[in-house]
Amino acid sequence: MQEEMELPPIVWIVDDDASIRWVLEAALEDKPFLVKVFDSPLMALKQFDDFPPAAVLSDVRMPDMDGLTFMEALHERDKKIPVIIMTAHADLDTAVKSYQSEAFEYLPKPFDLDEATSLIERAVKRYLSGGMPRVRAGKKAGKQPLNIIGGAPAMQEVFRVLGRVSKLDVTVLINGETGTGKELVARALHELSPRAEGPFVALNTAAIPRELLESELFGHEKGAFTGAHSQRIGRFEQADGGTLFLDEIGDMPVDLQTRLLRVLNDGSFYRVGGRNPITTNVRIVAATHQNMEKLVREGRFREDLLYRLNIIRIKVPALRERREDIPLLARYYLDLEAKALGLEEKILSRDVEKFLAAQAWPGNVRQLRSLCTWLTIMAPDKTVYVEDLPLELQAPMAADEQEPGGENWQSPLRRWAQQFLASGKEGLHTAVEPKFEQVLIEEALKASGQHRQKAAALLGWGRNTLTRKAQALGLDDE
Repeated sequence: MQEEMELPPIVWIVDDDASIRWVLEAALEDKPFLVKVFDSPLMALKQFDDFPPAAVLSDVRMPDMDGLTFMEALHERDKKIPVIIMTAHADLDTAVKSYQSEAFEYLPKPFDLDEATSLIERAVKRYLSGGMPRVRAGKKAGKQPLNIIGGAPAMQEVFRVLGRVSKLDVTVLINGETGTGKELVARALHELSPRAEGPFVALNTAAIPRELLESELFGHEKGAFTGAHSQRIGRFEQADGGTLFLDEIGDMPVDLQTRLLRVLNDGSFYRVGGRNPITTNVRIVAATHQNMEKLVREGRFREDLLYRLNIIRIKVPALRERREDIPLLARYYLDLEAKALGLEEKILSRDVEKFLAAQAWPGNVRQLRSLCTWLTIMAPDKTVYVEDLPLELQAPMAADEQEPGGENWQSPLRRWAQQFLASGKEGLHTAVEPKFEQVLIEEALKASGQHRQKAAALLGWGRNTLTRKAQALGLDDE
């Protein structure tokens, strides 16, 4: 009797966008999978008995059923099926809901095709090896997560990590420039966590004098030092059962780093002048604008403490790295400030939105919010025009022409273009584009140690785009 041929693992692609279905199906044609594409979750579910999937790649927003509901329906049939959630509308809420619904991974659009196929291969391997590990759910957060605004690619990794760790009680280190919103991310970590009903206590370690910081952290007993007229409860005790946010952790004195490490290791400490150990149950979220590895090399930060803090690291991008979000953030803060001040809400003209998106924003989101407050008070009309902006912003050259380090890189380019056109030649863009891109590619490869995936990320491209352009420029031959 002839044996029945065994089918290869089946992968479902479910998206109402035909171009996405076509691209992914083409990318998987050489893989050892049987690929089934569907434009509707309902149509896919009807095929479940005939073609049960080993992995599913699904969009979030579809007409007849959203991707999260579709994932729940799949898991009712087989809880082991890994589901990769795709979305062109990346936001914190979608990322958190995806992971809380036990998605295998969260893939924002546009995505790198190599990354997508690699995820699918991992998902199929996970299914064939025994299915998804079950994450033990902690106490459900009692508050709604904070609205961290943005959909730029640079924010997608922030959302992905927040979604991943939302149910886990782990230590997190947040890196980012001053004014990027590190405390907002820390609060979101708290409010999404099983500790959401507990206190959130914040302390900026750089703002407290050295002689007072130990007492701020651990408290003191009456008479412990001159001026200690009564017992004081420190931030660790205040945060018991909740989250302690230590901002600018890189500025903490080394001797206090030793005490902090001891608390992280055994969960107990002594108040200043105290004799009895105090035990607290606190989750630490730390933040800094500094390069922590550099501080370790310089002997200004304990390496073992960095290892304890750096379980999960979140890099909050600077505002200039997420320019697409600037109009959205400005509208949000204009609405917020108008309500707070009891004034008419201002609306930015299109020219102003473009102008603001071109600025360098050294003060990041904090600087943008200050501008929105100023405009709410000072702009004469409901619609804000370029001439209504503060004079310091109305420079003839956009501030990003001076990046990095204040160097005006566009001026020599402009002179070169003028000379090219003055010579009577045509094809200006055709002549300059490959030279311009070659410099960027070479520098990105150099900065990434010739790592293609990292270089593509530095350029803001997918790996396929980098490979194609490098081949066209002959860089691969070199």
